This record gives sequence, C-alpha cells and structure tokens, in this order.
Amino acid sequence: MIAIIDYDAGNIKSVEKAFHYLGQEAVITRDADSILSADGVILPGVGAFGDAMGKLHSYGLVEVIQECVARKIPFLGICLGLQLLFESSEECPGVEGLRILKGKILRIPAQPGLKIPHIGWNDLRFPNRGKLFQGIPEHSYVYFVHSYYLQASDPAIVTAVTDYGTCIHASVEKDNVFACQFHPEKSSDVGMQILRNFLYVTKKL
Repeated sequence: MIAIIDYDAGNIKSVEKAFHYLGQEAVITRDADSILSADGVILPGVGAFGDAMGKLHSYGLVEVIQECVARKIPFLGICLGLQLLFESSEECPGVEGLRILKGKILRIPAQPGLKIPHIGWNDLRFPNRGKLFQGIPEHSYVYFVHSYYLQASDPAIVTAVTDYGTCIHASVEKDNVFACQFHPEKSSDVGMQILRNFLYVTKKL
C-alpha cells in the first residue's frame, strides 16, 4: 500500500489516481500508523511553502515524516513536496523546512521573455542517473508548475536537471528519499514509468 500524506495541499487526488491507474493500492491519509506501515509514502502538493509547513506541524506530520525517513520507508516528494524536504525557501523567509536534505529553495530569476511561474514541459538531463529514471531516455520531457526551484547543497544527490532561466535541480535521491520538482502524475508515459520505478523501489528496500 502507498500512503499519500494529506495536509490540505492541492493536487493530491491526481497522484492517487495515477497509482490506481498503475494497479497500486493508494490511500490519502494523515493517520500516523497508516503512513508508517505503508510500503511507500508520497508527499505531494502545490501551494505556499510557509502554509504547507504550518499544516504539517498542526497535523503532527513533521515527526511522522522524520520517522518514515529514519525507518528507511521509500519516500517520494512531488513539487512542493520536494521543496519541503529542504532547509528553507525564499518564498517564506524565516520558515524552516523539514531539513531532511540540505539545500535551499530559490525564486526563479526574472528575465525578459521568461514567464514565471514556469508552467509546461521541459526535458531532463541526468548528471547522476537515479533509480527513478531507469529505462527513461535522457532529454525525456516532464511537466512543471512552479515559481521556485531547488539548489541542493550536495550535487551527488541530484539525479535530474533542467534549464529554465537557470539550472534547476529537478530530481534528487538519497538513500530511501526521492523527490521531483515536476509532476510525474501529469507527465504522460514518462511520468508513469517514474512512478513504476518508485513502486519497484518499494519492493526492494
């Protein structure tokens, strides 16, 4: 079973539907026991960094997420879920992230002709090919919706990058923790393969 963490963030139902499409049982929950007994855990979401951290704290989910990571349960952050795994965001100065991974979330720099938020399809390059991208050709396209991007402290954890006004760390992997700035559940066949690869990891770890 895959547990999708419910903290009132947007885009949760589409993630659930994607796993059901793949024939995988998935539940949207904030129940600690359900999350900690799952084969894999997803932290999805769209919205503001500060509001999201506030909700995670109010529902007691920060400790649950930290326990997931400590127990080596396969964990996947999607979009805002990626950003929350890191230390801080320029979107909400003074608000601490989950600090599970080291790095900062920065605003995409404004440039003439560059639309922010970044909404659309961009191709990926693989500086370190991670488990999520097995069987996926470099320069495959995935779907992004974001105004802020990750700058990870350790380049060794960065498994995919794309360019949109700057080099965006689009996916990371460290031990049992995975994250994507893009939306695999909205990225057609490539995105479904990424989610299949995550399910494969849940059976192996």
